Amino acid sequence: MTTVSTLGALVALVVAIVLILRKVPPAYGMIAGALAGGLCGGADLVETVTLMIGGAQGITNAVMRILAAGVLAGVLIESGAAHTIAETIVRKVGETRALLALAVATLILTAVGVFIDVAVITVAPIALSIAHKAGISRVAILLAMIGGGKAGNVMSPNPNTIAAADNFHQPLTSVMMAGIVPGLCGLLVAYLLAKRLSNRGSMVLAEELTAQNEGARPGFWAALSAPLIAIVLLSLRPIAGIAIDPLIALPVGGLAGALLMGRIRQCNQFMMSGLSRMAPVAIMLLGTGTLAGIIANSQLKDALINTLTHTGLPAWLLAPLSGALMSMATASTTAGTAVASGVFSNTLLELGVSGLAGAAMIHAGATVLDHLPHGSFFHATGGSVNMSVHERLKLLPYETLVGFTIAAVSALMFGVFNLAG
Repeated sequence: MTTVSTLGALVALVVAIVLILRKVPPAYGMIAGALAGGLCGGADLVETVTLMIGGAQGITNAVMRILAAGVLAGVLIESGAAHTIAETIVRKVGETRALLALAVATLILTAVGVFIDVAVITVAPIALSIAHKAGISRVAILLAMIGGGKAGNVMSPNPNTIAAADNFHQPLTSVMMAGIVPGLCGLLVAYLLAKRLSNRGSMVLAEELTAQNEGARPGFWAALSAPLIAIVLLSLRPIAGIAIDPLIALPVGGLAGALLMGRIRQCNQFMMSGLSRMAPVAIMLLGTGTLAGIIANSQLKDALINTLTHTGLPAWLLAPLSGALMSMATASTTAGTAVASGVFSNTLLELGVSGLAGAAMIHAGATVLDHLPHGSFFHATGGSVNMSVHERLKLLPYETLVGFTIAAVSALMFGVFNLAG
């Protein structure tokens, strides 16, 4: 197999980042980066394309499962279940603990399978209303929601978790459970930081509030039925030894939830919506695969390992570091997790890091820098609360601290204390 030089791998990353910053679609940006990196790294055109296609083929299992997860996501979002869950949690926790309520609501939405940006957008109208009544700043409510979303992201059946589990050949439920404690620690830090920021920055004005169309929404337990059924099916593997693949469990959970909500006749509409949300992610991941194909067959891995060895740092540190670096390059938890786990999974296993530990630490590391401005998350979340770009930029250090907390706790659990065995 052709080996690309370290320079070639770095060129691939730099070209991909520059193109994404210039608003080129991420899939094309990463394909172009992979092509440039391969050619600059010493491979000819045929060898470069072969490496790119091989990398994309390696991601197809995850892509199939992500497309299947679209059924669950579509049911949750289009049926009104996501809004019901968010509204109920905020009401139960109470407006006196508004920031905690917003963080928990976003955590639960993300944890049950709603995309983090969609979860923030779903909770945002409730957050704006509460912020106006309680005199809480725009910065505080957005940080609470983003922190809750990051926390839920590491314990969810979302594309990033699927990619990590698939590349390390681990049960999806195991990787989800490995994210629970780090996620809760991240939630706590986000809440404490949001409280400190509650009087800083711009306030929400009355004219920004929009009337919500109530429509026919499901009850709370009916709304929760779809993700609960999916999680129960996935849990049969570790509990009873019955292996039900996410390719089956996630859509079955979604369809069963639609049935219990009395919306089964609209399931085709829900599936179309879910597919439209997952298709861009699947396409982006194929582009990610081409980039991973170049980096995986480069000397960059060896350079990173040698650096860790010479500095006396433990080998497992490669997992959270690679997750953070790749999320910085792609400004995406999903792409960052997919590239890092695709490139470094075999290396970490050879170094004695268990599959579950590697998947968990890479996944947690990918939450550290996934919110940078060259990604869509930065703009979608800022827009959800009518925040200016200048004010949104001021939030970046706090988001990074939340992600760092999640990664640090995961590293302590699975690196230092080796809880994954």
